[in-house]
Amino acid sequence: MPNPVKRHSRTRRNKRRSHDFLTPVLASACPQCGEPKLPHRACAHCGTYKGREVNPVEKIS
Repeated sequence: MPNPVKRHSRTRRNKRRSHDFLTPVLASACPQCGEPKLPHRACAHCGTYKGREVNPVEKIS
């Protein structure tokens, strides 16, 4: 496999790596209880998704 003949500068290396970062996952507030939840997932606190209860959650009193 061929290897590069000349060394690439730090600038060229960093330009190539500029798109390698990870984007943070933004949490939104649940419309039912207001707890933060990930998008397109049921709320872990109240168990609702799109206004319906999909995961019954036991309430501890």
